Amino acid sequence: MDRRTFLRRSAVLLLLGGAAAFGWRTGKLPFGISDREEDRVLDRPLQAELAQVRPVAGRRDDGALLSFFILSDLHISHAVDYPSEKLQRALQDIVEFETKVDALILTGDLTESGTNDDYAAFRNVMKAYALPPIHANMGNHEYYGIWIDSHGNWNKDAMPNGKTDAEARASFMRTFGLDKPYHSATLNGCLFLFLSQETYVQETPDVSEGAWYSDEQLRWFQQSLQSNKSMKPVFVMIHQPLPPAGQDGGAHQLMRAKQFRDILKPYTNVFVFYGHNHQDFRNGRAHYFKESFHLFNNSSVGRVLNRNMEYKDESASQGLYVQVYRSKVVVRGRDFTNRAWLEDANWSVRLTTTQ
Repeated sequence: MDRRTFLRRSAVLLLLGGAAAFGWRTGKLPFGISDREEDRVLDRPLQAELAQVRPVAGRRDDGALLSFFILSDLHISHAVDYPSEKLQRALQDIVEFETKVDALILTGDLTESGTNDDYAAFRNVMKAYALPPIHANMGNHEYYGIWIDSHGNWNKDAMPNGKTDAEARASFMRTFGLDKPYHSATLNGCLFLFLSQETYVQETPDVSEGAWYSDEQLRWFQQSLQSNKSMKPVFVMIHQPLPPAGQDGGAHQLMRAKQFRDILKPYTNVFVFYGHNHQDFRNGRAHYFKESFHLFNNSSVGRVLNRNMEYKDESASQGLYVQVYRSKVVVRGRDFTNRAWLEDANWSVRLTTTQ
């Protein structure tokens, strides 16, 4: 089996089982960390590099108050070409899009392993395009550097291989110019809250692939909503999905889910987006759920999976386009490979008016 084939197959195992799925394998994976001069660029926020590229002008304004794309699960790796190629197609579609795009939102698993080389590969793709402001949160794969040793081997037995979860957070924050892994932004009067997994198995073994939010982050989340005076909708970005209502989550889920839901209960017109499970919009599974808030399951740019969690359609690459109007929010699934809309992913949500 050649290296490319091996990595394509192993990537799905990483997604499904996380570190445990690779417990039987310690063979070499080319996820090395180098000391190349290029890595010095990693100290600069990505947006500073993008600011040097001139934006595309003259897009049609369709009357939306705000329009943005949400891309999830890019899985960029310096060792495998196809995730970068898919991201390039998505970004080319976005920069040539017929209507305005006010922001680009990235909801976790931006890289395959969170190594310096993976972040450098991610930057190399992004900086080639004239993109709108970018905001992002962390996924579990941003913490995967602890499984990789100094020779570029996947080495479970030597975990954390001289690395820490704190270093993983620092790499992400440095890339996006943040002082915490979570942050807020206001875009055309709409509040955006980006929550991030704050720890992984090097610090907290019981977390596994779940998203743990600290007391501090949840207080910040609650206070951000309480202090928001805008009547416009609020957008909340997470990575792992929520468990069923009334439960806290485990591996591959948002862990403090009951408190997360309780924080959101007093508010109307809140839209929550997650990724992580890479589900194809065309596979018949639900991707929109109505609770006290509106919950959307995004697909993946890098690896779209069928309902059996299999990577069968290697050409597929999907994301979401969101438009905010005065009385509604429209959410549509985008096929980046064919530059087409996905009929199975098309929602128009009326906004609740308060007296």
